[in-house]
Amino acid sequence: MDGGTLLVVVVVVVVVLYVWYAIIIGRRNKVLEALSGIDVQLKKRSNLIPNILEIARKFMEHEKSLLTEITELREKADRDYDVKDAGAVREHLAVAEQLAGKMGRLMVRVEDYPDLKSQETMVQAQRTYNEVEAQIAAARRFYNAAVAGLNNSVQIFPGNLIAGIAGAAAMPFFVADEESREPVSAADHLG
Repeated sequence: MDGGTLLVVVVVVVVVLYVWYAIIIGRRNKVLEALSGIDVQLKKRSNLIPNILEIARKFMEHEKSLLTEITELREKADRDYDVKDAGAVREHLAVAEQLAGKMGRLMVRVEDYPDLKSQETMVQAQRTYNEVEAQIAAARRFYNAAVAGLNNSVQIFPGNLIAGIAGAAAMPFFVADEESREPVSAADHLG
């Protein structure tokens, strides 16, 4: 191989590595953007929860433990975490999913309290809560798509070699918790 050919090969390799590096950075940033989108929606939900709990407390004397669990999970979900640490992201998403499960249980329990169920402020709060949950679901889908792109680019050669230089690592997918995956029995909700 002569000097000119070697130079062309080196330039091609450097360009390919740079392009892959740029792709990894772009995909990492897309994941961070998607995670931020989830957090914005989770914050909306978090801001709604105290209002819902305050309305519910007036009627749901027998649900104090559920209301307390929701309050504790809300505080946990609102804590800061390292968005670049896959373990911290996984934990944050798990807590948010636990909170969603407890809130879902609360909304089902509201049906057992006719006075609460018919209260206009609770009806509006439930409607708003359902809208926010739909936005969270959309943000999670966007996040999982971004994670798939990033994970592919950092796990496939030569991305697995470049990922460390780019400061990128595989990130966790959003996965529903066990409680959310359990089958729903209509008998549990019929009075």
